[in-house]
Amino acid sequence: MANHSSAKKRIRQTERRTEVNRQRIGTIRTGLRKVEEAIAVGDKTVADAAFRAAQPLLMSGVSKGVMPANTVSRKLSRLSKRIKGLSA
Repeated sequence: MANHSSAKKRIRQTERRTEVNRQRIGTIRTGLRKVEEAIAVGDKTVADAAFRAAQPLLMSGVSKGVMPANTVSRKLSRLSKRIKGLSA
């Protein structure tokens, strides 16, 4: 258990930051899930729209430090490739 006031403050900050980061990750996962579902259905227009909506979510995750840049880049690339493979 923390004995110093600075350590107690650090614990409070970490708890707040963890909660915010969990919300951000949840939002990102929801956006990715919508893209995956549209791809599974096979609707290219819906998948493309969901992909365009998910891109800023993923990039904001990178800028906020929630996700690594290479991971996001890889996910976007793979999703884009799968969407292009769908028949219009």
